[in-house]
Amino acid sequence: MTTVDDRTPTVADVSGPSRLAEPDEAISADELQLAARNHGLPLEALRYDVTPAGLHYLLIHYDIPEVDAATHALTIGGAVDRPLTVTLADLRERPRVTQRVTMECAGNGRALLHPRPVSQPWLVEAVGNAEWTGTPLAALLREAGLGADAVDVVFTGADHGVERGVEQDYQRALPVADALREEVLLAYEMNGAPLLPQHGAPLRLIVPGWYGMAHVKWLRSIEVRSEPFEGYQNAVAYRLRRDADDPGVPVTRIEPRALVRPPGFPDFMTRRRVLPPGPCTVDGRAWSGHAPVVAVEVSVDGGASWAPAELDPATGGEFAWRRWRHEWTATPGRYVLSARATDASGRTQPVEQPWNRGGFANNLVQRVEVVVPAE
Repeated sequence: MTTVDDRTPTVADVSGPSRLAEPDEAISADELQLAARNHGLPLEALRYDVTPAGLHYLLIHYDIPEVDAATHALTIGGAVDRPLTVTLADLRERPRVTQRVTMECAGNGRALLHPRPVSQPWLVEAVGNAEWTGTPLAALLREAGLGADAVDVVFTGADHGVERGVEQDYQRALPVADALREEVLLAYEMNGAPLLPQHGAPLRLIVPGWYGMAHVKWLRSIEVRSEPFEGYQNAVAYRLRRDADDPGVPVTRIEPRALVRPPGFPDFMTRRRVLPPGPCTVDGRAWSGHAPVVAVEVSVDGGASWAPAELDPATGGEFAWRRWRHEWTATPGRYVLSARATDASGRTQPVEQPWNRGGFANNLVQRVEVVVPAE
């Protein structure tokens, strides 16, 4: 039976509050719909130094907006001495920089938590390592002339929607000191080609070392503010909190993580691996947004013991992932493969879940189930 609601609807009526799943609650149709729109990296693609654009993880908060590159312009205003408006052609005439950057969704690993936050149900695949080309943001900010009281720089995309009852353009802010880092780019190319629509065409922000929520896509305006930005994505959404009343702390830089490239071949449904007995090179990628990765350890027994892996030379740059490898002789049996990374700041991946209400920055070690059958 259809009921009639005589109330005048509001935008908030279509958007509920955040919540945690019940202990035995299955993934919902809404979460499956999100998972169909937002895809992860197929783990076999860890073999590529540079992730092909179609295999790079993807998160789209609202809709992919229709933006005409020929007429698109970026405005820079707020607490500046000289407001600017620049076209894509103007940006292409400025100094051109290409950087290899590992980008990871802040919610990577969320679906593995207990209890599970109800949202985009990432496992461990929300990552990619691409080459981004653009021009440094810092030079434009200096040209605009930051006010002496500037605190935050707000980046607004062209995508619009409602989230947890709040209608909004997607907006994120960086503290001025972070926005002025020379490696932060206004990017218009990915892997040597113009940005694809789903990756922010025609212009996006790239913030090396930070989780993906900071890399604003379809960028249309930059506003310098003399007070902290209290927009939804900064003050409400992307915060590490224990419960709904906890103000939390902001999600910023990427925690260290290593992923195993699953060996052998998979079962269709479960993705469990079948590996012939004999010598095997177990390998994968490791990264951190805090400092360079300096060590990776590998376990083949579910974390009961660990052995050091060999790190390849860091050829991709400061903010790109690094390949690691470990030689293993597989004998018949059942195994759980894991890897954990340590960076130069002393941060190491945990073997117990670092739980928080939003499911952010969960860098719990991966588990890859492997069966080695008898010959």
